[in-house]
Amino acid sequence: MQISTPDAEAEIYTQGAHLTRWTPRGQRPVIFTSSRSLFVPGKAIRGGVPIIYPWFGPREGQPMHGFARTSEWKVENLAAGTAELSLSQLRFRVSVGLTLGMELEVHNDSNEPLTFEEALHTYFAVGDIHQVSVTGLENTAYIDKADGCREKRRDSAPVRIAKETDEVYLNTRAACVIDDPAWSRRITIEKTGSESTVVWNPWIEKSKTMSDLDPEEWRGMLCVETANVASNAITLAAGATHKMTVRVSL
Repeated sequence: MQISTPDAEAEIYTQGAHLTRWTPRGQRPVIFTSSRSLFVPGKAIRGGVPIIYPWFGPREGQPMHGFARTSEWKVENLAAGTAELSLSQLRFRVSVGLTLGMELEVHNDSNEPLTFEEALHTYFAVGDIHQVSVTGLENTAYIDKADGCREKRRDSAPVRIAKETDEVYLNTRAACVIDDPAWSRRITIEKTGSESTVVWNPWIEKSKTMSDLDPEEWRGMLCVETANVASNAITLAAGATHKMTVRVSL
């Protein structure tokens, strides 16, 4: 479905409640979606904002990153500049304007505590990954999944991408800024209800193994994901609700 406002345009698929586009008027696209993405039932869309739930990464005998991103969601509300979709105990809300707002709500409707991981796995469009930097994660501990899941700590310098990057930053509520000099813009990512941030780019060799990503598209995308994963997984009491939000602005 298309959402159009005086300030921006967006696109959301009911499969995965997957936002694939947000473009403020007069600007380049802010959200990256692969030109080779397969828009077929049961297959995750490559790019946009996949909803990761109830686990992050692989799980033996189960789908990668959980079931939410490949399930068919129900449209609960579609109004001027806003959309709300639901899947079981999940609600995903989007607001479209000069800023992009997203909220993932989890309600534990069982009689037992519920433990889960979650992420809004946002792919951002950038002009040249070689020039991009990310601030907001300085001096933060992280898991380097591209280096055997070793535990490390970022120094005081911004994050720069010069190889396959898959870094899970823990215990951070900080806003992040993507500085993109090739397109002369900065993307600000503010969040609440999130203790983890993931930074990901597949780089050259991994991209060649991904059939739904053009081998050169790694140059024009960077994931900065709002999340609660690993040691920041959420345990939700019976009857309780958790909300994770992100606000993206240029």
